[in-house]
Amino acid sequence: MRYRDSIFASLLKSISRRQFRTIVERHDGDAYDKTFDSWDHLVALIFAQLSGASGLRGLAASWNAQAHHHYHLGTGPVVRSTLSDANARRPAAVFAETFAMLSAQADRHLRREGAEMLRLIDSSPVPLEDLCTWANWNGRTRGLKLHVVYDPLADRPASVAITPANVNDVEVGRAAPIEAGATYVFDKGYCDYAWWTRLHDAGARFVTRPKSNARYEIVKRRPLRKRIGDGFKVIDDADVRLATQGKTKLAVPVRRVRLKRADGTQLSIITNDRKRSAIAIAMLYKARWQIELLFRWIKQHLQLRKFLGRGENAIRLQILAAMIAYLLLRITARTYRLTLPAIRLAELIAACLFQRKPMARIDKPPEVNASKPISNNNPNQLELRYA
Repeated sequence: MRYRDSIFASLLKSISRRQFRTIVERHDGDAYDKTFDSWDHLVALIFAQLSGASGLRGLAASWNAQAHHHYHLGTGPVVRSTLSDANARRPAAVFAETFAMLSAQADRHLRREGAEMLRLIDSSPVPLEDLCTWANWNGRTRGLKLHVVYDPLADRPASVAITPANVNDVEVGRAAPIEAGATYVFDKGYCDYAWWTRLHDAGARFVTRPKSNARYEIVKRRPLRKRIGDGFKVIDDADVRLATQGKTKLAVPVRRVRLKRADGTQLSIITNDRKRSAIAIAMLYKARWQIELLFRWIKQHLQLRKFLGRGENAIRLQILAAMIAYLLLRITARTYRLTLPAIRLAELIAACLFQRKPMARIDKPPEVNASKPISNNNPNQLELRYA
């Protein structure tokens, strides 16, 4: 009988084992747990994300019940105590670099030819509250913070960072690599005039909101050829310069677009993009909502509410495993040309993880070919016919 990969094995094919071994060796990821190596650990945590396992005992039980599938995945059984130790000791850098490798791969798979480079930057809290006493308090919640640079055109997180909850967003933004020709869209929490200048000097554009206490002087008003957009109306477009403290740090020409939303609220947008129309600038900032949808999807459909450990390293590993699982879903959908909504694909994969069927037919029933009746020409042979 012809061998066929399980759905889970097909999903994991996007991870290059050779490159993964190089990452593990670079960070000495198997220094403490040689019998439960980094690949075993990664596969177990991805399985937990996709299957909905919310505890170590439940994860071990459900994984070990599928022992006949382990060989072809290159893994073995899971022991709860061993997994707990690995969560505490394995360097999170192994999973972080694996995510970066997959993100670069997703860029090649998901990029649209001729599409502009758009990057949305934002963060989302990962509340831990009373679960972990070591977690920092930022005035609203106690826990960690997930920072993401997101490519909405390819629907892929380009980079992630995990910090304590009290770390300012702009500190992570400043550390992110700048891509020449890209347009960065972020909210007013990323207000840093020196960083904005670095973006401009690197050949990138930014679209953001000014802080409420920042004053701008109008240098020149720009003509408005079109005012009405999707759910808003542009009321002003002008070249401006900063008139408050910090103007020496923002030594680049900027532009302010003011618009009025359908609910009557007004919004100001600051950008160094002097070529796009005011409508296009407003639409770019409106696209920032897509990263909010990304955070919502990940928290609702992956395991970021219940954790498999209480230590900081264990929680970081689980967050990174969730982001890796998301990338695997996106790469798989594009590789097999699946047109299912992301939520439907995740649900089907969770239900069919160890079924041996083609990924391209994950939403189809099994192909059953009824055997053809054998004609009997011997008159002395008794033939039974069932109605």
